[in-house]
Amino acid sequence: MATGYLDILRARHALRLLTGTLVGRLPNATAAIALVLFVRAEGGSYSLAGALAAVYGVANAVGQPVLGRLVDLYGQPRVQLPAAVLAALAMTLFAFSGTSPLPLAYAAVAAAGLFTPPLEGGLRALWPSVLGREEQVHTAYAMDAIAQEVMFTAGPLLVTLCVTLWDERAALLALNLLGVLGALSVVVSPPSRAWRSAPREAHWLGALRSPGLLVLLAAFLFVGIALGSITVASVSYADGHGGDAVYGWLMAGVGLGALAGGTVYGARAWGGAPERRLRVLVALLAVCYLPLMLTPGPVAMVLLSVVAGVFLAPCIACAFIIVDRHAPSGTVTEAFSWLVTTFTVGASVGTGLAGPVVQAGGTLWGFALPGAAGAVSLLVLLATGRVLAAPARGGIVAASSENDPNRAAEPRFSSGDRA
Repeated sequence: MATGYLDILRARHALRLLTGTLVGRLPNATAAIALVLFVRAEGGSYSLAGALAAVYGVANAVGQPVLGRLVDLYGQPRVQLPAAVLAALAMTLFAFSGTSPLPLAYAAVAAAGLFTPPLEGGLRALWPSVLGREEQVHTAYAMDAIAQEVMFTAGPLLVTLCVTLWDERAALLALNLLGVLGALSVVVSPPSRAWRSAPREAHWLGALRSPGLLVLLAAFLFVGIALGSITVASVSYADGHGGDAVYGWLMAGVGLGALAGGTVYGARAWGGAPERRLRVLVALLAVCYLPLMLTPGPVAMVLLSVVAGVFLAPCIACAFIIVDRHAPSGTVTEAFSWLVTTFTVGASVGTGLAGPVVQAGGTLWGFALPGAAGAVSLLVLLATGRVLAAPARGGIVAASSENDPNRAAEPRFSSGDRA
């Protein structure tokens, strides 16, 4: 199983790009908990902390596809590094100004979210040019999904460590400094400097003019809702079964399941169309959410949370392949960024929906929401099967293309374009 992953990591520049991207994304992965801890240390309320975290999340959801489009137009170094520096400066301003005056705090947090560089989408755009075979790219997508689970599990622990060693302000500053260094490591690498997007047709919708991509985004909105609702339902469960420690184990269980599922999924080559495979994976994801409604004792519940997470990373990895197949020519970074944004928005919606559901019907109905959202995601994929069955090939590029004066072919295996 490890051979395929080791082959990828041994490829020239691969480990550097993966590590730099993960480090560069630390400010984004830890923003929610870092903001809450800092605001509480400043004497602010949980409501204010939640509001600032929400502003950061919304601004980030807006900024990712916008910056992704700029990367496609102007290249990675010109966009990723300046964006990382601006995001870090905005969070530094917030760290030193605190929560007063309040408008400045909101503006600084919003700017930090808005300018967060789309390193995640940028890495996936680079894999085809770094790796030699299509099956290696698919394995890299799975490894990417696994690494995300590790980062989102280890990130909060890193915040806690920084707070313990120094304080909440130092944690904010250190994480954002690491973010800039990670982005710098990526953009000065030869693959990032050499990468050019394919010529693109001038169109204000950009990547969103692909029907297949729209279908995928709609499906993953509900996958995000499922994941977001689990967090709230788990809080409700933990309140009656041991408190914060149980909640932490439940969330760790979901992450562990995703880590295991993604590792197994990426260790072999899969035949057939990824669109058809995604329908199977989403169906299994929805089914594995249902046992959570049993709400047994804490030990059994943690085991069920592991099962609930098993098919999450495989779904994400498979979605990466489909994004590449359906993204219009010259929009691959923007398309990947839209997937990130949609998933993030879905998780926020799920968190918002689960609160009233738990309040009205209790924990059991809170855990019914992930299964229902997974089922809706599957229905979207089934109802739009014909759209997903016809991958976009980029169409005809307008004579006055927006970018890439050298007309460099974007290295996408699915489209037949190779560097």
